[in-house]
Order: sequence, then structure tokens, then C-alpha cells
Amino acid sequence: MSLDDLYQEIILDHYKNPRGEGKIDNPDAQARDSNPSCGDELELYLKLNGERIEKVKFQGDGCAISMSAASLMVQKLEGKTVTEAFDLLEKFKKMITSESPETEKLREKLGDLIALKGVTKFPIRVKCASLPWDTLQRALEE
Repeated sequence: MSLDDLYQEIILDHYKNPRGEGKIDNPDAQARDSNPSCGDELELYLKLNGERIEKVKFQGDGCAISMSAASLMVQKLEGKTVTEAFDLLEKFKKMITSESPETEKLREKLGDLIALKGVTKFPIRVKCASLPWDTLQRALEE
């Protein structure tokens, strides 16, 4: 099995079995965003304990890339501080918009999120993969 096949499996698994799908009643932060170019829609809910993200949930409708990106993001964010979340956001966006070999160094920091690296080759899909992260940024900045 090639690395690309493994990445495709991870994306499909998170699309078919999303982690963190649902809603948080009385969230401390929330935001809604969409990708008009393909119709993806996402709403993100966060429960915070001070600066720490205790719980993240999302509801949405969209393509396999955007929904698996949301699922992967949720798994990566729980337990992180807001500062760590912004650091992950920056690293993720760098990974999906750059062909730089240094993105391989991000594997340890990003974990399974590296599976979305392939969208770099398809600029129209970059918006799909970044939708959950854009929504996170909006939620944390409001």
C-alpha cells in the first residue's frame, strides 16, 4: 500500500465515520462558514475551560475533503490551548498551500492531518480542506 493510498483511506474513514459530529449546547465559541464554490457548509462549536479547548463539535454538509478535514481537526484540537490551536491552524494552512519539502517535517505536529497534503495539487480543493480551520479561526476571534 502506498502512502497516497493510506492517506485516501484516512480521508474516507473520517468522511464515513466523522469524529466530533454534533452540537454543543451553550458553546463558549461558535461560528458558521461556507465554501460557495462547491456548496460546503460547516458550523463549529467549542467548549472552553479558560484557554483550553475541552470539546469541539461540528455539523455540516459537504464533500469528503471538507467533512474529513473537520473530523481530523476536531480530534487534533481537543485538549489544546487556544494558542496551540492557532499554531496548528498556521501549520495546516502552510502544508496545504505549499509544495515545500519542509511540510514533511510537520508530520509529527499534524499527525493524520498530513493525509490532506494532497489537496496542494488541486487548488480548488484547498478551500474545502481549509473550511473547518477558517471556521475555527472565526469562532476563536469572535
